[in-house]
Amino acid sequence: MRFSCYFLVLCLLAVACRQNKTDDDFMPKPKGYNRIDLPVATYQALKETHPYTFEYSKYAVIKPDTVPWAEPHWIYVYYPDFKAVVQLTYKSLGGDKQKLAKLIDDAHRLAAKHNIKAYSIQEMVMKTKTGKTASLIELQGEVPTYLQFYVTDSTQHYLRGALYFNSSTQSDSLSPVIDYLKKDVVKMLNTLKWQR
Repeated sequence: MRFSCYFLVLCLLAVACRQNKTDDDFMPKPKGYNRIDLPVATYQALKETHPYTFEYSKYAVIKPDTVPWAEPHWIYVYYPDFKAVVQLTYKSLGGDKQKLAKLIDDAHRLAAKHNIKAYSIQEMVMKTKTGKTASLIELQGEVPTYLQFYVTDSTQHYLRGALYFNSSTQSDSLSPVIDYLKKDVVKMLNTLKWQR
C-alpha cells in the first residue's frame, strides 16, 4: 500500500512537471499603458456671470474655486472623465500698472517653482482671434501642472489659468490628454471676451 502511494505521488509530480508545448511559446506581456478615449471636441458658452466669458468643452463642468482665499470670479473648469481641472483666477486691475506688473511676476514665479521636477519650461506668446495677447507657459516632466497661462487687457482685466490633474499617472501616459486639453485652453483664449 505504501509503495502504491509513493508511486502515485511520483506519477502526479512527473505529470505536473511535464512541459506543455505552449510553455515553449511563452512571452512576457508588454508594458501596458492606460487606455484613454478622447471625445470629439465640442464647445459651449460660459453662462455664469463673470467679468469675462469664453467657450469651453461640453465635457467640462464649471465649479467655483474652493480654496479658502478664493475670490468671487475664480472658477474651475473641471473635466470629470480625465480627473483634470483648469483653475482660473481673475483680478480686476482698475488701471493700476504696478498691480499688473506684480501679477505677471507672480505668474512667472509660480511657473518657476516647478524647475525642480520640470525638464522643460517654455513660454509662448500668442495673439488670440479676438486680438488679445496671451502668454502660455508649457511645462514638461513629472510636474503638478503642465500648462499655465495669463491674458490681460493691461488696464482693467487679468485672467490666469493652470491645468492640473488629480491623478498619479505619469506624464508620458497623460500626453494625449494634455494635448487635448491644451487645444481646449487655446479655444478658451481665442473666444475670451471681457464683460465690463
